[in-house]
Amino acid sequence: MSMIGLAAIGIYDPKGLDRKKLYVLVEIDRCATDAIQSVTGCSLGKRSMRWIDYGIMAATFVNLETGKAVRILAREESRELSKKYCPEIENKYQRQLDAYRVMPEEELFTIEEVQVSIPQEDMPGRPLKRIQCESCGDWVQDCRDMEQDGKLLCRGCAQGKYYSRIEKKD
Repeated sequence: MSMIGLAAIGIYDPKGLDRKKLYVLVEIDRCATDAIQSVTGCSLGKRSMRWIDYGIMAATFVNLETGKAVRILAREESRELSKKYCPEIENKYQRQLDAYRVMPEEELFTIEEVQVSIPQEDMPGRPLKRIQCESCGDWVQDCRDMEQDGKLLCRGCAQGKYYSRIEKKD
């Protein structure tokens, strides 16, 4: 998936000369995301990768210099098609691994040119803005703050946190 995406957008050295030209949006938090990170060198921490929680085995590769972008979707049918390529292998996982090495791209993936608009606050580089939440005091970066009742708040204070604090007992 990564190699096809990189070639389609004209990125040939993703971990070297082209590393600042590449941005990847992944749509699932599964093994494919780790593989994409490994092949491309993109990561959440470098802000060259963004996770869009759609639960779809797909990724969009963007050349930031040219604006060219492709979305590549892993075709679910490829699992069943693996029987056609390696019928002698009974273990379905091994059969799929072996078949995927020889199957044509069009049987493995749906590839489409797309247009992507990446907000400035999601681009790699230094934070654009930092504010302190007026409720909890946490620092919020990159325009992730929210205004509510005239106060600048972190998303947790504005929408509810995914955790709850445990009060310390004396």
